[in-house]
Amino acid sequence: MARTARFFPPFIAAILLMTFSTTARAEWVEGSVGSLQALDKITARISTLEFTVGEATRFGSLQIIIHSCRFRPPTMAPEHAALMEIRTIDHHDVVSRETIFQGWMFASSPALNALEHPVYDVSVLACKKD
Repeated sequence: MARTARFFPPFIAAILLMTFSTTARAEWVEGSVGSLQALDKITARISTLEFTVGEATRFGSLQIIIHSCRFRPPTMAPEHAALMEIRTIDHHDVVSRETIFQGWMFASSPALNALEHPVYDVSVLACKKD
C-alpha cells in the first residue's frame, strides 16, 4: 500500500501561518537607520556606512536602498537584518533598472545571502532606531 503525504486543510495552514508570522514579527524591532560595511576590492578600502531606511545612497558605482532594517531586542540573541536593493550606476550617473541584489542580509551570516559583485562586497553591521 502506498503512503500518502498528509497536508493541513487550508484554514488550519492559514491559522498556523498567521500565528507564526505574528510571533516572528513581534520578536523583531523595526529600525530607522542601518549600518553597513562596504569593501572596495580594487583599493582594499573598507568603509562603514550609515543609511536611513527608504533613502537611496551611493557607494562607488552602487546605489543602495535599505527598505527595512530590523534587529532583535536585548532580551533575545543578537541579530540584525536588512532588506536591501542594490543597483549599479554607470559612468553617466544613470542608475540601472535591473537590480544586482535584492533580498535580506543578516549580520550574523553575511555569506547566507551575499552580493556577488566583482568590485564591491557589502554586509550588514547593525540596525538601530534613530
